[in-house]
Amino acid sequence: MSTWAYDGTAMFGRQLRRMRNNPGLLVLTQTMPVSMLLFFGYVFGSALAVPGAEYRSFLVPGLLVATASGGVMTGMFQSAQDVHRGVTDRLRTLPVSRAAVPVGQAAADVVVTAAGTVPFLLVGLAVGWRVEGSALGAVGAVALLLLFRFACVWIGIFLGLLTRNEEAAGQLGGATFLLPLLSSAYIPTEGLPDGLRTVAEWNPISAVATALRDLFGNAPVPEGAAWPVAHPVAGSLGWCAVLLAVFVPLAVRQYARGKR
Repeated sequence: MSTWAYDGTAMFGRQLRRMRNNPGLLVLTQTMPVSMLLFFGYVFGSALAVPGAEYRSFLVPGLLVATASGGVMTGMFQSAQDVHRGVTDRLRTLPVSRAAVPVGQAAADVVVTAAGTVPFLLVGLAVGWRVEGSALGAVGAVALLLLFRFACVWIGIFLGLLTRNEEAAGQLGGATFLLPLLSSAYIPTEGLPDGLRTVAEWNPISAVATALRDLFGNAPVPEGAAWPVAHPVAGSLGWCAVLLAVFVPLAVRQYARGKR
């Protein structure tokens, strides 16, 4: 095994142990999406009409993507916490690859997200959501979801290393809850005013949510939408590629620079 792979595996294990030792955060991140599904699905579900789909079937993929976008918040808080408590400085003194630490953090987050997706989907099945497309399409939807989570975590890692303060990271991370609201995660964009609709449809969350609905067979691709939503799978892959191409080098460079 190469040095880089060995270091990355060690950092991956460290991050998993860190999450295991913080069960409160795990419980919160697992129960919040389920609570939102029950709240939105039953409180708002009877009042919202979604063309070509039952609302809870429309909502489940959107909540999956909204939860995946929360990787920005978790990545930011964990990175800022490590910097603030001096853990990052201690790791820099070790003969460890500079890329291994953020890579291990991002990979561990994706594994935990994959495990947390299972109970959420089981609750979705219990409230009436179904995979109406092919099995291959469903596998592709889950893979795309995890890729998007991986990209979002890298954004958070960079911002956390930049803020260097867990309190500031927590406050800034709370603002990320607004991102799904400016997308098609919870409601279709067709009824929005033109300017707001444009913003929502160029939001990466909208492209990924539409892609998941298409791959799961839950709702048709909307007509007349912006290119990323009109071509949701290609648009989602494009967004993920852009986010990774931008934030992976930035995060690794920021980690290597430290306080400079």
